[in-house]
Amino acid sequence: MSRKKVTVVGGGFVGSTTAQRIVDKELADVVLTDILDGPPAGKALDMVESTPITRTDAFAAGITTATGDYRATAGSDVVVITAGFPRKPGMSRDDLLKANYDVVKGVVEQIVKNSPNCIIVMVTNPLDAMAQAALKISGFPKHRVMGMAGVLDSARMSAFVAMECEVSVENVHSFVLGGHGDDMVPLPRYSTVAGIPLPDLLPKEKIDAIVDRTRKGGAEIVNLLKTGSAYYAPSAAAVEMVEAILKDKKKVLPCAVYLEGEYGIRGLFVGVPVKLGAKGAEEIIQIKLTAEENAALQKSAASVKELVTVLGI
Repeated sequence: MSRKKVTVVGGGFVGSTTAQRIVDKELADVVLTDILDGPPAGKALDMVESTPITRTDAFAAGITTATGDYRATAGSDVVVITAGFPRKPGMSRDDLLKANYDVVKGVVEQIVKNSPNCIIVMVTNPLDAMAQAALKISGFPKHRVMGMAGVLDSARMSAFVAMECEVSVENVHSFVLGGHGDDMVPLPRYSTVAGIPLPDLLPKEKIDAIVDRTRKGGAEIVNLLKTGSAYYAPSAAAVEMVEAILKDKKKVLPCAVYLEGEYGIRGLFVGVPVKLGAKGAEEIIQIKLTAEENAALQKSAASVKELVTVLGI
């Protein structure tokens, strides 16, 4: 049986940490790409030199892609795209959107050429719109393009629940749907501690505080770091998705996928529960929402639609 291969596009903190986690878990050989000359090769070599200590037989290589040469990525099973610009002072959301669209377009065109059968996991922000761009540019079937957001947002909520309840994180399962942003939709009714629904354990005001902190989770870390954004949890979230795909786990995870009528949403990438396996997003799980929860999900979808409309996709 041939070894699996994963390409991680973008050698920054999220990309390099994602590559390291894949190597450490021995999930696949990794190619780390970046437009910068030197750093991806240096980081990949550093990972390889750590494997005799971690006892993991996975190989990492780093390549510079400023020239558009993606040949070393050929035959990848999964491609995780983290490349893109961070938002800078004076930059509007639309400016960021268009700049990152250009990055994603260039990357996806090369990925399609070199790995026509791969599954794409999008991490670049604005996440939902970039996933939609990747779907359109690639021409891939919808089950082979997805966005990483719900796993991260749910993990943040679970961390806050575990802290509040003073229980193991292994006991906590949280569910966050919708777009990756201020309009995300945490679902306390479907969030549990050892199978016990959250509303049975905590008063409403504490749940509301957890929901609010979850929505602002990324901003909270940005404010603390001052010169960057989160990368430990985002990389862990991406790797959970990659592992479910490579191992054909049929694991149900909240992911941004292209909806065609599910949850009353059509023609947009929105975070919903998805069964992940070797074929990618193999099934969209539809759960019953209250009128209030559904309204929140529709509002979240409307925010995604605004971005997609700006891009004209």
